[in-house]
Amino acid sequence: MLKGKKIVLGITGSIAAYKSILLLRLLVKEGAEVKILLTPAARDFVSPLTLSTLSKHPVLSELFDEQSWSNHVMLGRWADLMVIAPASCNTIAKMAHGDCDNLLLAVYLSATCPVWIAPAMDDDMWQHPATRQNLDKLNSFGNRVLPVGTGELASGLYGNGRMTEPEQILALLHEYFEKQHTLAGKRVLVTAGPTYEALDPVRFIGNHSSGKMGIALARQLVHRGADVTLVLGPASVAFNEQGIRLRRVVSAQEMYDACHDVFAEMDIAILSAAVADFTPVQRASQKIKKDGETMMLELKRTPDILMSLGQKKSDRQVLVGFALETENEISNARGKLERKNADMIVLNSLNDEGAGFGYDTNKVTILHRDGDRKEFGIQSKEDVAKNIINALIEKHYA
Repeated sequence: MLKGKKIVLGITGSIAAYKSILLLRLLVKEGAEVKILLTPAARDFVSPLTLSTLSKHPVLSELFDEQSWSNHVMLGRWADLMVIAPASCNTIAKMAHGDCDNLLLAVYLSATCPVWIAPAMDDDMWQHPATRQNLDKLNSFGNRVLPVGTGELASGLYGNGRMTEPEQILALLHEYFEKQHTLAGKRVLVTAGPTYEALDPVRFIGNHSSGKMGIALARQLVHRGADVTLVLGPASVAFNEQGIRLRRVVSAQEMYDACHDVFAEMDIAILSAAVADFTPVQRASQKIKKDGETMMLELKRTPDILMSLGQKKSDRQVLVGFALETENEISNARGKLERKNADMIVLNSLNDEGAGFGYDTNKVTILHRDGDRKEFGIQSKEDVAKNIINALIEKHYA
């Protein structure tokens, strides 16, 4: 199942490090090529000699070793997946804040592959608000935090914080790599972020969309093997993702043109951008002066990207739209789905706490053209993206 897969296994200073030896044996037995990274503290818990013998690769640990330093960037690019197991409370905090004082952290910060984190710590540390905040940050970065187990801990207490068992991690890896290429060969268009409609060279009409939802979708699609084109409005988040064809735009017209340029080649289009509905009839060539107490502004409709693509859509293409509603949410979203000839509508509401613009979380309901509907609670936008793509695959590519 894992034959030929390239995995970086990071091991940190935790009593649970003994489990990493079994995990390594399981990975190698499945045919994976595994390279080991140890934090300095991890060397007190597991032997580099044992790990190098089992992996058939040198164990890397020192940040300033000449060979290790020259290779740390490439290691994160070499791997199909980086698994940090166990991940101590200390390492999790450093990862969340971008610290880089050892080789494992250097590889993590330069990795272009997906990263999985298997926490291991005492129950009180696991429940501490600082730890919860750090884990939320790592989730928002697109990392996958594996669930901890409940049971007897190294302290002698009983509670949460046990590292996921190696057999469970192996099962999750099987599931991940099975799904990874579900969309291999599929070309997908994603739109994200706001659009800005210029009033003059200084001012614009816009909205608070961060682009985080669309970026999360693009990342998840790449992980499933898709060829992704992302049309991104003027979002405030930094973005430089390997494997995604990026086209930046500003206005609704520019986003419309960019989508129509490539739509005929696409198998799937997911329109998550918050496109302005109106734009000024005239754009002033100079900054508008404050003359008088009021100003009349004449607006016109922007082109409807979802409807225009729905009119052009062929039977082989799947079109997914988004709806942000404040009242009669389900009926309005259902009407949008039918009216614009979409196959799926992802509905979220400004009435839900933790959902909408600017948050790292979202709460959505997915409506399908055949009448099916599925609701999800508040989740990270990465998890929402996974559920949206799962729903698309189950309905159209299962």
